[in-house]
Amino acid sequence: MKRLSIRFKITLWFSIMLIAITAVIIGVILYINSEVLKKDIQGELITVVEDNIDEIEYYNLVQDASPDGDGDYYIEYNGGFLEIDDDFLDTVNGNYTALYFYDGTLVYGENPAWSETSDIYFEDSKVRTVKGSSDTYYIYDRKLDREGLEGLWLRGIVSSQSGVSRLNSIIKMLLLVLPAFVIVAIAGGYIIAVRILKPINYISEAASEICEGNDLKKRIELENGKDELHRLADAINSMIGRLYKSFEAEKRFSSDASHELRTPVSVISAQCEYTLEKPRTVDEYTQALTVVRRQADKMNKMISQMLEFTRLETNSDRYEKNKVDFSELIKLTCLDFQYIKEKNISLESSVEEGISVCGNYELLTRLVSNLLSNAYRYGKENGHIKVTLTSVGDEVRLSVADDGIGIANEDKEKIFDRFYQADKSRSGSGTGLGLSLVKEIAEFHAGRVTVESEPGKGSIFSYYMKKCEKR
Repeated sequence: MKRLSIRFKITLWFSIMLIAITAVIIGVILYINSEVLKKDIQGELITVVEDNIDEIEYYNLVQDASPDGDGDYYIEYNGGFLEIDDDFLDTVNGNYTALYFYDGTLVYGENPAWSETSDIYFEDSKVRTVKGSSDTYYIYDRKLDREGLEGLWLRGIVSSQSGVSRLNSIIKMLLLVLPAFVIVAIAGGYIIAVRILKPINYISEAASEICEGNDLKKRIELENGKDELHRLADAINSMIGRLYKSFEAEKRFSSDASHELRTPVSVISAQCEYTLEKPRTVDEYTQALTVVRRQADKMNKMISQMLEFTRLETNSDRYEKNKVDFSELIKLTCLDFQYIKEKNISLESSVEEGISVCGNYELLTRLVSNLLSNAYRYGKENGHIKVTLTSVGDEVRLSVADDGIGIANEDKEKIFDRFYQADKSRSGSGTGLGLSLVKEIAEFHAGRVTVESEPGKGSIFSYYMKKCEKR
């Protein structure tokens, strides 16, 4: 059973249940029909007997009967004559009617079950069941009480098998129609099962292709739909997408780490080898350790930022978005940076009060800090940095302006790439990841970063994002 296909199991279960239900329906129909048929037989017996009561008349003289020439019968009785209409002889659907004296003597008519019913007493207006040796009969008696008919009884009798032919017709019809219906239903159920489970084959084949070909770019493509299988395919596609992003981020991290960490590691290794060649003075050892420490700090900062990139790309859900007082965040960050005395650069800010955004406080703080750090790194001696936060329609605009070395036009599109540094002469002071991380954080918040710059005159970096909706 475990080796059978799902569609076969579904079809088998459906078939068994349908056949069982059909069998029950047939049984119920036959039972109900037999009960109804029994009532019909008894009702018809009563009707035949009641109709025949009017077929018997009593006359003192035979001349008074006014025979109509239709073959009526006359029997002497009680000093007169009984006129029995010729219709009395008719057998209606197996219903027989006989005329009796009160003592059970047959006067006229037929009784196919004479031996079984001859000793049964008369009982007016009641249907009774008599079991014979080979059959079961229903009998119905009526006492005649009109003038001259005293002492006479009519007895109707009919076999319980008189409705067998009708019941057999119903059974034949059921045996023809219902099995055909079952066959059509099973065939239809199998076709529906195949169509319903068809997407599972696509999912299975696509998953096998992805597994065998290691192609995480491939997706499961189904026709439009909103059922459970389509939701499953969407979930699998989403999962594969996240796996693809994770693998790509891992590959990029490995590639970046192996490439970018090679230089500081080489510097540290070369410095150690050079210092250990022979005994050195204290100043030489100090100088060597300073180089090692500087390169180690650079490596630490680079690894930290690369890990931050990886977390943002592969697990952005870990960063919750809440309502953030952006005005307060900018003021606190600027206050921290004002204590930096690098190059004697002054920092001033103009912050519009009460601006709130929906985002992650930690990431937004990192974005502002990276923009300020970049401004300090490429600012000029005794220069100035101006931070401005304003509302622009339904957006927030944060700008960080400096009067430093500026950026050449050909470098403006590249400065947000990883490890790119426009100022080659000062590449040792940064990791080349700061602005890339700014762009990544901006995209995480559905925002954007722009730059305006002119070589020798400074740069203005602007960050735009939506305000937090009022509730």
